[in-house]
Amino acid sequence: MLRTGEGLRGPANYFARTFYSLENAQYRMLWTGTVFSFFGMQMQIVARGWLAFDLTGQNTALGAMMLAFGAPSLVFTLWGGVIADRLPRRRTLLISQGVLCLNSAWIAVMVAVGLMEFWMLLAASFTQGVGFAFMGPARNAFIGSLVGREAVGNAIVLQQLSMNGTRVVGPALAGVFISLWFIGVGGVYFITATGFLIAILTVWRLPAGEPEARAEATSPLSDLMDGLRYVRSRPSVATLILTSFVLTAFAFPFQSFLPSLAEDIYNTGSQGLGVLSAVQAVGAVIAVVLVAGIAGRASAWGQQLLLAFAFGGSVTLLGFANNFATGLGAILLVGACSAGFQSLNNALSISYSASRYHGRVQSLNMLSWSLFGIASLPIGIVADVIGIRETLMIAGVLGVGGVLLLYIIGRVWGAEEDRHVVPDERPQ
Repeated sequence: MLRTGEGLRGPANYFARTFYSLENAQYRMLWTGTVFSFFGMQMQIVARGWLAFDLTGQNTALGAMMLAFGAPSLVFTLWGGVIADRLPRRRTLLISQGVLCLNSAWIAVMVAVGLMEFWMLLAASFTQGVGFAFMGPARNAFIGSLVGREAVGNAIVLQQLSMNGTRVVGPALAGVFISLWFIGVGGVYFITATGFLIAILTVWRLPAGEPEARAEATSPLSDLMDGLRYVRSRPSVATLILTSFVLTAFAFPFQSFLPSLAEDIYNTGSQGLGVLSAVQAVGAVIAVVLVAGIAGRASAWGQQLLLAFAFGGSVTLLGFANNFATGLGAILLVGACSAGFQSLNNALSISYSASRYHGRVQSLNMLSWSLFGIASLPIGIVADVIGIRETLMIAGVLGVGGVLLLYIIGRVWGAEEDRHVVPDERPQ
């Protein structure tokens, strides 16, 4: 049984309580591969945004690129959850990560030979959206298979730590590498492909991750509808997912427009973009480390709500920042609040749902990221008309308002009472 810090004192107690999921050797292997995957992915976010802005010089192009990523997510993510609850999760991870690896390598080659065009970036974003639609639910459901219910909340948060930890170094390195003639954007994409390849090799060594046995055969469509009914029957889980939808649509698109802030507002170029991303990641890492220790506690619900409000407010604050110094302070706060919210939201939604529904619940949670891509296009259009700072101010306020409305609806719906209900683990 995994320890949770009982019997230890001082720093040893805190360390054991925060990182106890990593005592599981199989989860540690998956976590290590995820670090390499996320490292490449974080570098690619910077390279992709910089390449799109360099090819077009428009915020609308940044939004269109995210739309190309979000559209397939909207179509395939729910089916990714169904697949995660029906097929071996390792197989799904290997296939989806293989697609992402080849996708990165293709863009790297096009840049290297000087044939890169904006439509190719849109196609690559579309392919990436498809890959993530199947990889995300499978990976989170796989975590539940590896560590069990006792540690799944902590393990989900530590996965977020691996993502945000790579953001401390990855984006800053990407900014530097882009500015070096012998590496450039193409070299960053080659590094990204290597990260996905290493992740594939680590997943290869893990067990199959078979989903729970079923009493009778069902169709994929029946599984999809059953998952939707299950979430509707759990107001607490449904409220978590809807809150993620609201903040992902209004607040998270700030990430897409960091190149615009760095270039047009702060006049710092690609290196400034890397610094902004790295400072954001520092705030995220600090928040996730703190959140990991409370993910399994009753107080996590209240902390999640506070972080949701703080996230929307911090995006508005970023809009008020009119120079690089104040922008760094604002982005530090944005990084902490966004990562803390996202980590607790994911941990609570999977901890308070039955394991046979983990893939479908997480696919609904991830479906919100399709809104991130879709909302980025109209937000980019608005930013080109009224300015990126003013747009961020409005987006943050709308995010706070949406969270407040959902909090009121959740209380009427009975979400608070539902938190005390233990998920039904009886096989169907």
